[in-house]
Amino acid sequence: MTNFMDEIKQAISNKKVKIVLPEGTDERVLKAARMLHEEGIVTPILIGAKELVEVAANQAGINLDGIEIIDPVQYEQLEELIEKFVERRNGKATHAQARIQLKDVNTFGTMLVYTGYADGLVSGAAHTTAETVRPALQIIKTKPGVSKTSGAFIMVRGEERLVFADCAITIAPTSEDLAEIAVESAKTAKAFGMEPKVAMLSFSTKGSAVSAETKKVEEATKLAQEKSPGLQIDGEFQFDAAYVPEIAGKKAPGSPIQGDANVFVFPSLEAGNIGYKLTERLGGFEALGPILQGLNMPVNDLSRGCSADDVYKLVLMTAAQSMMSGE
Repeated sequence: MTNFMDEIKQAISNKKVKIVLPEGTDERVLKAARMLHEEGIVTPILIGAKELVEVAANQAGINLDGIEIIDPVQYEQLEELIEKFVERRNGKATHAQARIQLKDVNTFGTMLVYTGYADGLVSGAAHTTAETVRPALQIIKTKPGVSKTSGAFIMVRGEERLVFADCAITIAPTSEDLAEIAVESAKTAKAFGMEPKVAMLSFSTKGSAVSAETKKVEEATKLAQEKSPGLQIDGEFQFDAAYVPEIAGKKAPGSPIQGDANVFVFPSLEAGNIGYKLTERLGGFEALGPILQGLNMPVNDLSRGCSADDVYKLVLMTAAQSMMSGE
C-alpha cells in the first residue's frame, strides 16, 4: 500500500522547495524543521530572534545545525522588504507603519514568500487563523477571478483520497462562493495526484427537494461548470448519491458522476466542518490540512493543538501545493 506522504515526497523531491516557519521558538515547529532538514526534501526557514530560537531548541534538545534562521529585526534586506510592502499595500501603509508590521513574524514570513525568497508558509501552531491568514490576504492576495480563500482537507484512508471543502473559512457561502470553491478544490485535488470529480452537496439530489438552500447549490453547480467547462462536476447531490455507485444509479442515473466523486463541496461551513470530523472519527480517515485555496502562493494554517508530525505533514503538503501556484 502506497503511503500518501511518501507520494508527496516523491513528487517534490529535487524541487528545492523552501517553506517559511514563522513560529521559530515553538518546540513542535523546531522538531518538524529538524525532521525536514534531515530528509533534505524541503528546506525549512525558521523565523525569530536567533538567540531565542536557539534557547528554545536547546531546551527541547533539538540540533539546529544547518537550518536557516532569519531574525526580522536583523534581516539584511529589511529596507527592501519595507519598500516592497509599502508598494504592495498601495497607500494603506506608510514606511513607518511597514517597519512596525514587519516585526510581526507572520507578516515578515509572508513577505519572504511574496518576494520569492521562499515558496510557501506554514503557521498557526501559536497563532490564530486570522493572524496567519490576514497577511496572506493583504500581501499575496487571491488569484485573478477568485474573490475569497477557502479551506480544504485531504481525507486519506489507505489508498483512498478525498477532498472536502470548505471546512475552515467561509461560513455562509453564496452560489458564487461555492462555484469558486469547487474549481479551486479541483486544483487542490490535482496538486495531490488526483483526477478530480466534483460533487456539489446538499440534502437533495437532482431536485428531489426544492428550497432556497437546494437552489443555491444548483446555481453554484451551473456557475462552476461555466467557470471550468473541462471539469467533471455535477450536483446537487446528497452525499450517498455522490459516493455510492448503486445509489447514484437510482438517484442520478443521467449524471456523469456515478458514485465516483472524490471532491466534495459542502453547502456551508457548519456542514463541511461537521462532515470532515465525522469522516475522520467514525470513518477512519486521516484529515490532512486545512489547505488554504485560492491564494497566489501557498500559506497554510495549523491548529494550535497540532503535533510536530502535523507541522511536518502540512509543510510537505504546502511544498506540493507550491508547484501548482499560478495555474
